[in-house]
Amino acid sequence: MKSVKLIENFVTWQGEGPDSGRRMIILRFKTCNLQCPWCDTAVKMRVSAEAEYTLKDIQDQINLNHAGLMITGGEPTVARHINDTISLLNDLEYSIANIETNGYDLQKLINSVYAKKPIRYIFSPKIFNYDDIDKNIDLIRKVNNFSNVFIKMVYEGIDLHNDFLDQVTEVFDIEKIWLMPEGVTKDSLIENSEIVFDACEKYNVNFSSRNHIIYGFI
Repeated sequence: MKSVKLIENFVTWQGEGPDSGRRMIILRFKTCNLQCPWCDTAVKMRVSAEAEYTLKDIQDQINLNHAGLMITGGEPTVARHINDTISLLNDLEYSIANIETNGYDLQKLINSVYAKKPIRYIFSPKIFNYDDIDKNIDLIRKVNNFSNVFIKMVYEGIDLHNDFLDQVTEVFDIEKIWLMPEGVTKDSLIENSEIVFDACEKYNVNFSSRNHIIYGFI
């Protein structure tokens, strides 16, 4: 029977983006291709041991809890995890699935998953230098035709992020863009939210709180 290795698998709620507040089964992979300084799961990924779960067990969880599916990491599209991610999306039945990805191999994932599946690809571009802007804008142009791709980005009010937003709002549907404050504690998120609201107003995009950090449910 098909199984996958995860470091987390439990019932929760989506904390960010367009499906914030929805009841979800979170499936977290361990490996990531990046080391973001503000990552809120870095310690979890480093110290947590993987456990094996069958797809039948996960399907039973979905059915029992009337929950959607949230696949995250780590990064679900790195070589070590992408085939398992594809299998989860194609072989399970669910009302909604969110795939949280930094875009590492987003095109392969989209092309490998059945088109009629109720999936939202939540693309979180990580912008640390101007090469990252070019790389992510190029990817966004390539996936722009897919109506179920959304952008969710940590915004810090720096020129680099503003330059990215100047470009991305020209090539991507602004109604599918969410900006979030940086922070790993409730207080830091609230403190950093003011500049995010200002940016959301400037660029006519959506604000996303990070409820799992504010309320501590993940």
